[in-house]
Amino acid sequence: MSKEIMEAVKVLEREKGISSERLMSALEDALLSAYRKTPGAAKYARVDMDRVSGDFRVYQLLIPPELEEKLLAEVEIEEPTVDPETGEMREPEEPEIDPALLAEYADQIEETDVTPDDFGRIAAQTAKQVILQRIREAEREMMFDEYQDRVGELITGIVQQSDSRYTLVQLRERVEALLPKSEQVENERYDHGARIKAIITEVSAQSKGPSIIVSRRSPELIRKLFELEVPEIADGLVEIENVAREPGYRSKIAVVSHAGGVDPVGACVGPRGSRVRMVVSELRGEKIDIIPFNEEPARFVAKALSPARVREVLVDDANKQATVIVPDDQLSLAIGKEGQNARLAARLTGWRVDIRSETEFAEVEAEMGFDEEDVAGRCAATMSNGRRCPNAALPNSHYCGLSAHQALEGSEGTTSKGGDGPAAADGEVAGSDLAASDEVAEVAETEQGAPGAAGTAAQPGQPS
Repeated sequence: MSKEIMEAVKVLEREKGISSERLMSALEDALLSAYRKTPGAAKYARVDMDRVSGDFRVYQLLIPPELEEKLLAEVEIEEPTVDPETGEMREPEEPEIDPALLAEYADQIEETDVTPDDFGRIAAQTAKQVILQRIREAEREMMFDEYQDRVGELITGIVQQSDSRYTLVQLRERVEALLPKSEQVENERYDHGARIKAIITEVSAQSKGPSIIVSRRSPELIRKLFELEVPEIADGLVEIENVAREPGYRSKIAVVSHAGGVDPVGACVGPRGSRVRMVVSELRGEKIDIIPFNEEPARFVAKALSPARVREVLVDDANKQATVIVPDDQLSLAIGKEGQNARLAARLTGWRVDIRSETEFAEVEAEMGFDEEDVAGRCAATMSNGRRCPNAALPNSHYCGLSAHQALEGSEGTTSKGGDGPAAADGEVAGSDLAASDEVAEVAETEQGAPGAAGTAAQPGQPS
């Protein structure tokens, strides 16, 4: 029997990666537990198993009364409990002395061999149970170790079961993840056998194995899908600065290029929209706006409100608030259905966005005597359309970074058409439509609901 046990331990160590010492210690604990259930078993005992031959012996521990009393004083005594099913009072088990404490006083404790004659049969049954249990525990621990550092990663799985509470997704053989209802996208169907991608959001250890929670609603899903489809993002040439998402309906991403000559929007869209079309297909037709990132808050907010055209953006740097003026016919488009476009733009930029039509803003300006020159932190130059430049002024300067506006620094007595401030040179400001000259890509659904991609569309700026 001892030979078979040792061979089984070696095979498990080689094939399952379970430490032989761990298995031998577990066998000793299990054999000790089995011995205590035999009639006439000693109160204190230990099992010693030879690590080479597999032979085992049971030793009774003869503890002096004074030492036993001292060790029992260090053991925490449990209180009686009530059985929740029967309501009966359950007495706590007799306190046991920790084997580690006994090992500290081994020189004061005598031992005698009390191995039962028929203990071999019990040992065989116990060894089988312990080995199977340790195999299951080791597999759970290895699974937990594998996935605990993968939170935030994109995984692909196959739907195994779906009900009103959660969807069960198989990641690989004997590894399953839960997609809770709260992490599912509204109106998405998860049919049995369907292959889906999701983000790992949580990995926790449970008694029946690690619990892996995945999500289809996380904004990180969009980021990871673009990393998968766009080589420039995977190589670090293009970076996704931020993602704003309303799952199942629309998303906006801000992209920036770290390499000269690489168009971030074009790289994400791909030839004829092939790259972004794959992302939209995985998201079941969710629309995506790809916005070029801009460090100028006014221009970034204007781009984030695409596909609406923006006339002007007034920024309040102290409160991170932007007042956006749009043409009257663009107001509903800028706000979006139930405010969706405005919400996504605010999340993407991190600014509070207040959208007003030109007519409304003119009325408020007339009633309150709003003076654009009083807006602190803005460029002091006045554009040829009579409005103040929306860009932020550079530190220790009254003007923004445009060369024509910087040339006005220190000039005296220069006026513009329709304004009292310095005038911008022709050609430096493309016009009053801030978003019109910037490229914005939008992905839309086809009439049948199947995902399709519209390529990068550049709208010409209106003449000033």
